[in-house]
Parts: sequence; C-alpha cells; structure tokens
Amino acid sequence: MSPIPKRSLLKIASWSAVAAAAALLAGCGKKDTPAPVATAPAASAAAPAKPAPLKIAFAYVGPVGDGGWTFAHDNGRKAIEKEFGDRVVTSFVEKVPEAADAERVFRDMVGQGNQLVFGTTFGYMEPMLKVAADNPNVKFEHATGYKQAANMRTYDSRTYEGAYMAGVIAGKMTKSNTLGIVGSIPIPEVIRNINSFTMGAQSVNPKIRTRVVWVNEWYSPPKETEAAQTLINQGADVLFQNTDSNAVLQTAAKNGKLAFGWDSDMTAYAPDAHLASAIINWAPYYIQATQAALDGKWTGNSGTWWGVKEGAIDIVSISDKVPAETKAQVEKIKAGLKDGSFVIWKGPITGADGKVLLAKDAVADDKFLGGVNFYVKGVEGKVPAGK
Repeated sequence: MSPIPKRSLLKIASWSAVAAAAALLAGCGKKDTPAPVATAPAASAAAPAKPAPLKIAFAYVGPVGDGGWTFAHDNGRKAIEKEFGDRVVTSFVEKVPEAADAERVFRDMVGQGNQLVFGTTFGYMEPMLKVAADNPNVKFEHATGYKQAANMRTYDSRTYEGAYMAGVIAGKMTKSNTLGIVGSIPIPEVIRNINSFTMGAQSVNPKIRTRVVWVNEWYSPPKETEAAQTLINQGADVLFQNTDSNAVLQTAAKNGKLAFGWDSDMTAYAPDAHLASAIINWAPYYIQATQAALDGKWTGNSGTWWGVKEGAIDIVSISDKVPAETKAQVEKIKAGLKDGSFVIWKGPITGADGKVLLAKDAVADDKFLGGVNFYVKGVEGKVPAGK
C-alpha cells in the first residue's frame, strides 16, 4: 500500500473533528435549520378547451339538385358553414318522404349527435313534433308548419310576395289573358300563392283568368311536365308553378310559351322562356337561428315569417322581354313591401264564388293569410280537399 501523504492525513483529522462536534450538538437537542427548498417556476395557465362544434342537420324533401326549393335550402346550409366556419358541422339527408320515414331520419339525426335539426317541408310537422317530445335537449326547426313545442319552432317565407310580383309581369306579358299554374299540394301556403299571383296579374290586366292543375307532389318532373302541357293545351300562354323542379319552365320553352322560375333563379334552364324568378333566400334566417343556438339564446314555442322586408324574398333576373315600365312597377312594389307602404292582401277582395273576403281598405292579418283555403275571383275551378 502506498503511504498517505501528510497533507491528506491532516485533512482527514480535521474532517473527523468537525463530524464529532456535529454529533455532540445533535445529542444536546440542537437542530440545524433546513435549507430552503427551491421551487419550480409557476406553470403558465392552460389554454381553455375549444368548445365542440355545433352539429346541425337538414332533412330535404327533394334532391339538392332540383334547382328550386331544396336547392335554395341547401344554399342556406352552405351560408351557415361560410358564416361560422369550424364552430359548426352541418349535414343533410335528401329525398326524405313526408311519411313515417321522416321520423326515422329525425331520430337518426339525433342519434348522430346533432343539436339543431331543420325539417324543410310541411309534411314533416307531425314526425318532427313526435321526435322533439322524446328529445327535449335537441332544438328542432320546422319550415312552413304551425305546430310548436318547448324545443320546436316554425319558420317560413312570405312566398306570396314573390308570387304577386311575378303576377304583375304575367299580366303584362300574356296575349291570351289565360295564365296557368301547376300546383303541388292544396294547403294554405300554395293556395295563397295562386291567389296572390292572380291578384298581381289582375292589378295590371283585369281580364286575367287563371287555371290550375294539381299534381299533389312537391317534386315530380314527369307530373309537372304533364300538368304544364295540359295548361298550355287549355290556352295558357304564361305559366307559373308552386312545385320544386324546373320542368314547368322547360315545358313552356318547348311550346314557345313563357314561364317563371320558382324558389331559385331558374334562368339557365330555359333562358328564352324565362320571364323572372321569384326566389327565397333562407340564409338570413338560418344564420340567425344558428347564432342563437351558439349563444344559448335559442327559444322554442315561436314562429318566424319573413319576406321582402327581411331579405328572404325577391324577384330576380327579369327578362329583357318585359317592358321597362313593368320592371319599374315591380321595383316600386318591392320597395313598398320592404318599407311597409304596400300591402298585397288589402280589400276589396272577392272570392271566386262572388263573396267578399276582405272589405274595402281592410288588411288581412297573418291569421287570415294562414287559413286561406279559397280561390279569389279570376281563378277557375274549386280548391281540392287537402291532405
């Protein structure tokens, strides 16, 4: 073993002495003050978790490519996505029948976690009401209906305003003084549009008479085509519709007649026959309803009915065939509807049976308009029994 250097021996002796002194102090009860423990720097506050997107579902009665009613609703759905981005997730099911299948579809939408569900046709009312009762935490919106619940409300557009303005154009453009309308289902909404179209035409041409052929479906291009041809064969030279496809407009074009687009701008389907399109813009309502749901301010047991004033109804793409003075008249009516200075359903209005429906200067309220089940003077035939 190598000898330990003297300097090292001195250090060992010194350390031994220190250790002995420390042990003596411990034995006498004296305690050392512990060294302060170093603390880690405070962690930064965790960012709040991003809320899950609101899931929204739409049930459509027709295909999104119908060019009319369903196409307009789907444009409204797309407007929601554009407005709210990743705060929402939307989906849709098209061609949902107004029958028991509708209830199945609504239940499936709820099962997939949708918190806001839109049903976009009148016949969904009862199935939606039933599903809403079973799912009180889900919000339901029903288009064109009248039944409501704590978690279900209704919304509609004043399509009769667009129909009236189209009628003004038709009254000026007809040569036979016979107008033809392809009707879908005889409910107040549709009958009101037929009457308003006729009233608009009569306001510029008192000789007008209107013929109606019912197809009892919202979307059926073959039936719509057949009905349009029947009306043309009966002498109608300007056609209008309350159905969802572009078949009426195309049939008019094939026969050298004139017609209107409905619900969406249908110019492209038959530009030579197209006089104008009475359109619905669902985007303002859909955006408002979605915002209310996101903000926790959505309420049920209520209804909304918007028109030109709210930007929901318009008449667009008026043909160059239409005289300038008629275009100006339509624009004046539109401005009046927007500021409230013009009223369509104002007396005197007489029914097809000769009875006075509204006395001179009387104005129909929404309750009256919601119960229209009659033809006004100038519409031929009788209103068929509804579903």
